[in-house]
Order: sequence, then structure tokens, then C-alpha cells
Amino acid sequence: MSDSGMGEGMGAQGARVRALAVLRVRSRALALALLPTAAAVVLLVGGGTGHLRGPGWDAARWGVTALAVAVLLLTAAVAAVIARARPALSPTVPVTEKAAPDLYRLVRDLAERLDVPVPSAIALTPDCDSWLEDRTHPGHSKPRSVSAPARGRDGRRGKGPGRGKGAGRGVAAAPVLVIGSPFLWWMRVAELRAVLAPVVAGTGPAAHPDIAAARRFVRGLDAAVAVTARPGAGPLRRAVLALPELLARVLLRACGEHAALMERGVATAASERAQEVDYGLRIVAQEQVGLAYAGWDRLLTRVALPAWRMGRWPSRLDAGVVSALTELSRRDRLAEGFASRLGERPACDLLEEPGAVDEAASLLAARLFHGGPAEAGPDWSPVDWQQYPEEVVDRKWRTEAARLHRVLDGMEVRPSTRSARSARSARSGASADSVGPAAHAGSLDSLEFLEPAPAPGPNLARVMDHLARPGSGSGPGGGGGEVGDALAAGISAELAREEASAPPTPAEAAGDSLALWGADPLPLFPLQPPRTGRELLADHVTAMVCCSAVDTAGAAPGLDWLDGPALLIDGERRAELPARVLSLVEDGDAEPLRAWLASLGVRPEKPVRLV
Repeated sequence: MSDSGMGEGMGAQGARVRALAVLRVRSRALALALLPTAAAVVLLVGGGTGHLRGPGWDAARWGVTALAVAVLLLTAAVAAVIARARPALSPTVPVTEKAAPDLYRLVRDLAERLDVPVPSAIALTPDCDSWLEDRTHPGHSKPRSVSAPARGRDGRRGKGPGRGKGAGRGVAAAPVLVIGSPFLWWMRVAELRAVLAPVVAGTGPAAHPDIAAARRFVRGLDAAVAVTARPGAGPLRRAVLALPELLARVLLRACGEHAALMERGVATAASERAQEVDYGLRIVAQEQVGLAYAGWDRLLTRVALPAWRMGRWPSRLDAGVVSALTELSRRDRLAEGFASRLGERPACDLLEEPGAVDEAASLLAARLFHGGPAEAGPDWSPVDWQQYPEEVVDRKWRTEAARLHRVLDGMEVRPSTRSARSARSARSGASADSVGPAAHAGSLDSLEFLEPAPAPGPNLARVMDHLARPGSGSGPGGGGGEVGDALAAGISAELAREEASAPPTPAEAAGDSLALWGADPLPLFPLQPPRTGRELLADHVTAMVCCSAVDTAGAAPGLDWLDGPALLIDGERRAELPARVLSLVEDGDAEPLRAWLASLGVRPEKPVRLV
């Protein structure tokens, strides 16, 4: 198609043109599949009427007939794979009208103002995005109670949920409106309406027969391609489905560009229609979308991920978004004024039980981003924000400190006594300054007699002395090279053994709602790549420092909404610790950390409590 045709594809009319182009690909494929059959019919009819006689025509007749039968069988196999393959559904939390009447009312009012069909249902996703999702495939009709909640009360009206193909099976023709759950907690009601306006406007183009048929065809091809790619498909299944899957890929490539331009045209048409609704507020609301995404990402990677790795999942993640974004507003000059919005009505007030919805979305987020179980259990329990410092932060530090000392034990690293002697000498030196040199010797002798060296145990001095050991690296202390690499490798191996010995999660259990999404492995959206050995070492040394500070200097575990676990001293977070730990881990230089510990009164030679 010419450039002018592509330009036309940026509107509603162009979307229909591209939909027809997708359907032409389907028609041409069907015509090509029926061509051998048509040729066989001509040859058979010609032979029956006596016009095409002779050995050559007989051979051609039987050869073309055999080819036609083979092509028809292959076409039937491809059609069966496409028909039986269920398109993937987005993992969501269903929201019925009974659970959110005000939210359904807001969406219906939007649809009336935009003069488009009302979405058949509303669902929430634990992500910062919103979209319409077609769930009219016959394979999705049976578990409708899980993924597609009841539609609005206006479903009986002509411009409400459609009663097209599939309505007789109890599946509404209109798409489901999927809303990002962080939006409900951070945005105000007016902002949410402005953000949803272009999304709801998309139900208009979605109701067009050509666009709906083109979408069903493309989604069927995509599902057919994914059948053999799913885990658990055996060699025989892959061999049987290889040719149908190849043909589905060819068809998908042939209509891929048209489908993309069709969706672009649908989005453009919906955006143009939505300009009539809260256009000025949409600009402000889009700023809130970007801010919500930034806070949500920090909350997941810095706060939720450490809890998930310990078998705990924060049960109020969406409520935590408000705290995280409020803290971001306080720190960031560009976010000034955003906190004043908190006096307006939040969109979560549109839910009857926001706490229950938040808990369900939090569990789904843990499942999608970390691969946790579908239900809470003894090894997968929820945690409130009030208990997070004690039940997650403190336990995380002590678990990592215990792992660090197990690795040191395996490396036969001896406990350190230098720090204990240095501490006694320092205290003796302080006494000598007041009573003179003669008393100093006696005081030292009495201290050595009355205050023996601490019993060997898991203390911070052992870790610092080992990493600062001279002669093994290039840093000032020499221990940041080979010594650090060996310790990092030991921690990585120990962590891998722990993960390998952990019982499998019931992610693929029968009856799991994962069946709605396909058999894709979890997590579907991993938050972070695997940590390197040096990163693990720095985390473990930091945990050991924090344990020592808590046990010997009265510090406390805390929670920073943007940075996760934090060490609190006198109620204030100390942000200078990571740089001193890196000095020790990377360069083998323990002096910055020793000076920092001494200024806070932390006793590195004292044993700490581990799990």
C-alpha cells in the first residue's frame, strides 16, 4: 500500500481498511488451500464426461486428487489447531459490579458520553497500564467467573455489552476493561476518569465486525504458534504440530504489519473521540501516570522483592504506592505539589472493600513478578507494613549474615581476635591518660586478667579482617581481589544450593488460575536479572554490619519506601553505609568502615545473633 494509504491507516477508516487487509490474507490462504481440490474436481469431472481420457490424464487425475486430499487434511489440521488454541489472557483480579458499583457507574457514564458500547466487565492488573481485552474465545467461556466478572446493569441496552457471537454461551461480546491497580490508589477520581476515557473509547472500533474478525484471526494464529512453544510439550507433540505451527507463523508474518497498523488506527480513533472528555485534565493525569510508574517500580524492586525472596509477600502493595510516591514528592523538586492532591477523593474509594482488592492484587503481583504460589501458606505468608521491619528486614539481615559465616566456616577462616585486643587497648589507653604511665601497665594487666577475649562467634570483625587481608588484591588493604572473589563465589554456591533444595512451588497445580494464562513459566515478568557474586557479597557484608549495629549499638531495622530495607540509628536512616561497604568489598580497605562503626559505637568484635 502507498504512503498515503498508510497515512489513512491512522484513523477509524484506516483501521477498517487494515482489518480488511488482514481478512484478505485469510481468504487468500483458504483459496490457496482449495486450489488443488478445485483442480481435482475439474479432472474428475472431465474424466467422467469422457473429455480428459488417456494414461497421462489418468495419472494427473490421481496425483492431483491425492495432493488435494493431503492439502485438505493439512488445512483441517491447521484450522483445528487455531480453533482449539486458547489465546492468552492477561492475569487479572476480577472486580464485580457488587464489589465496585461506583467504579462501574463511572465507566458507564464515560461510555455514554463517548457514545460507545460499555465494557462487559472490569478487572485489575498489578501494573501501571490499562487496556481492553477480548475474552470472547469459546475456550474462555467456561472459567468466566474467574477472569470476567459480571457486566454492568446497562448490559441490556443497545449500546451496552453486545450480544453477538458467543453471547449464547454466556460470554459478552464487548471487551473487558483492565485497569492498573496502582492508578486506583494514587490517582484521584477525576484523574482516573480522564485516563480511562481513551481506553473506554476503544470499545467503539472493537465492535466493528471487520475489526473484530481480524482480531480473532490474528489472536488465533498467535495462540497456535504458542502451542508448541509452551513447556511440557513432548517430542511427539512437537513433531505432529510442527507443520501447522510453521504455516501459522507464515500467515502471522503475512498479516502482521496490517494488524499493527490496524491497532494503531484503533488507538488513534479512540484518542480522537476521547478528546471531548476531560481533555485538559488528561494532560495532568498523564503526569500522574508517569509518577505512579516510577513509584511502583521502586516499590517492587526495592521493597517487595526482598520480602518475596524470603517467602513473605506485602499484602498492601497498592497502599504502599501512596507512601512511596509521597516520599518521592518530598525528595524530588520536580514532584512538588503532588502531595497536596492527597486531600482529594482517591479512586480506590470507588471500591466497596479496597483492602481485599489490594490484597488480591498484591498476591497476583508476587506471582507475576517473582513466581510465588497462587495462595498463601506456611512458607508464603502475607506481611503488613507495620511488621515489615521486624519480620522482613531484620530476618533478611540475619539470614544473610548466617549464610556469610557458613561460607567462612567452609573456607576455614579463623575467628578474629585483633579487634577485641584493640578495643581493650583503646579503653586502657583512655584510663592511662587520667592516672599516668605507671597505672597504665597495671590497668592493662588487670583488664587482660578480668576481661578475657570474647568467645569465638559470628562477629563483624571476622568478616572485615578476612576481606582486608593483605597480599591478595590490588586495593589499599590488598583483600579486595582474590579474597573477595573467593568469598563471593562461595556465597553464590551456597545460595544456589539453598534454592535447589527448596520445595517446588505449586505453580502448576491442578485448578490453578494459571491455566487461564497458558502454561508459560513463572515469573512472567522478572524484576531483576540474577545478581552477580560481588553484588551478593556486598549485600551480605551490609547485612552483617546492620546486625552488629542492631545488637551492639541500639540501632533498629527500618523501611525506606523508595530504597527498601534501611538501618535506623536514633530514628534516622544512615545512607552512607553502602559506600563504606563497597570500599571494603571492592578494594579491601576496611578503614572507612571501621571509622564509621567507631563513630556510632558499634562493637565489631561482639558476637551477633543469627537465625
